[in-house]
Amino acid sequence: MDITQIIIPTLLLGGIGLVLGLILGVAAKVFGIKVDEKITIVRDLLPGANCGACGYAGCDQLAKAIAEGKAPANACPVSSAASKEQIAQVMGVVADKTEKQVAFVKCNGTCEAAKDKYEYIGVKSCKQASLVPGGGQKSCGYGCLGFGDCVKACQFDAITIVDGIAVIDETKCTSCTQCVVACPKSIIEMVPASSSVRVRCNSLDAPKASKDNCSNACIGCKICIKQCPVDAITVENFLSHIDYSKCIQCGKCAEKCPTKCINIYE
Repeated sequence: MDITQIIIPTLLLGGIGLVLGLILGVAAKVFGIKVDEKITIVRDLLPGANCGACGYAGCDQLAKAIAEGKAPANACPVSSAASKEQIAQVMGVVADKTEKQVAFVKCNGTCEAAKDKYEYIGVKSCKQASLVPGGGQKSCGYGCLGFGDCVKACQFDAITIVDGIAVIDETKCTSCTQCVVACPKSIIEMVPASSSVRVRCNSLDAPKASKDNCSNACIGCKICIKQCPVDAITVENFLSHIDYSKCIQCGKCAEKCPTKCINIYE
């Protein structure tokens, strides 16, 4: 066999490959889209959760928005304080020192405290259960149904169902707000992580109905208002609300609350 029959095709293929490689290299230089270096740096500093809590489709889109000045350096609620600081440095701006927010479940209607109207045997989903007559099996139409839609929505394993209601592990909560969106009863809200005094009820029923439905319910008695030394508490529609910007965390309201719907969190 003539060895040239092997060498010549090999050289030809190698030459063609080299020429094509050069052409592609030149084309990449001429027609390539330049990517802002800041986008890459910011993207590397983002957590990669792609949870959408920032309002963008994912971390790639958010990084681009931050690099282009269309979103603030602290736009990602999931990022740590250190990451936000680094992103701010990349963008040449002062880092926002806004306090971290955590998810809080405004319900203490445990299996023992809250009554049921009937036994629900449908799809184990809060959204589905809330569509049946009465808004679910609980006598309190404002309470946690306990089927865990929020658990499924949380990508960070920060929520569990304990004694029939959702409980947030604040050490794992990243403030992504996906649980807030998932809850059909709107009983999950974002509160300052430092807030140790919170109202654990969401009922807007009249006092007697609230008490009949759940022994832990707020009855709008206004004792908490009288105990607060800084006027941080109001009662609207028989439900207490705390203004966290005024609250000094003294805990006097929680100590005197007759139904213990105001809790102190350590």
